[in-house]
Amino acid sequence: MTTNLQQTITLHNGVTMPYIGLGVFKVEDGPEVVQAVKAALKIGYRSIDTAAIYGNEASVGQGIREGLAENGLTRDQIFVTSKVWNADLGYESTLAAYEASLAKLDLDYLDLYLIHWPVKGKYVEAWRALETLYQAGRVKAIGVSNFQIHHLEDVIHTGTIKPMVNQVELHPLLTQTDVHDFCKVHGIQLEAWSPLMQGQLLDNPVLSVIAAKYGKSIAQVILRWDIQRGIVTIPKSTKEHRILENSSIFDFELTNEDMAAIDGMNQNLRVGPDPDNFDF
Repeated sequence: MTTNLQQTITLHNGVTMPYIGLGVFKVEDGPEVVQAVKAALKIGYRSIDTAAIYGNEASVGQGIREGLAENGLTRDQIFVTSKVWNADLGYESTLAAYEASLAKLDLDYLDLYLIHWPVKGKYVEAWRALETLYQAGRVKAIGVSNFQIHHLEDVIHTGTIKPMVNQVELHPLLTQTDVHDFCKVHGIQLEAWSPLMQGQLLDNPVLSVIAAKYGKSIAQVILRWDIQRGIVTIPKSTKEHRILENSSIFDFELTNEDMAAIDGMNQNLRVGPDPDNFDF
């Protein structure tokens, strides 16, 4: 049983990654994201997930620096992720994008760097750049985001290093079971973005019954479902009380029956783009 907010999983290269982190998708650069990052670090989060396209890396970096100082933490105690955007995919452009993200974050390295989307004809070269960064010791771990099985097969077959993480849209209406099974076979850690389906599940009747049984919120039940499946999860919030609520999932465990009931909600329904049919 996953028992605390600092509990980690070990990626296939030996790097440890927290089971739960703070996502900052669509959080505007400036005080809002600074305060969200600082609140998360104060509460006990040790993982922060951003991306170049979010446009908030500079403020995320500020929040990290201030949060570390205020909580007596050091850089090596937190796990920071960013992602290369579609327009920068390619070998040299991906290398340059990594340096640009580091500069905005004002960090010496990232713990995890991801290809944000599998843009056809571009992601294999971008993966070669990530391998170069990793082999040079510039980043602790490398991975992908929104990759389906055939995209993963491409980088596994053409590259020399398997992705350590695949971050995908994943929630009770999009359980991604086939992708999860493939990742488990290949030692790739699955990570859920939009685990709460952008709030669309927070009045779901099936989840309401399960939440009442445990005296928990629907959000807490979903996040607990994630980690009991062995999936890293990064709920987004800018409100300190929600950031705290999302972290309070380590004092209960869903039964096998409740896990199966949530698994059975799958409709292959996305709130984000389809990786195979995304107008890049």
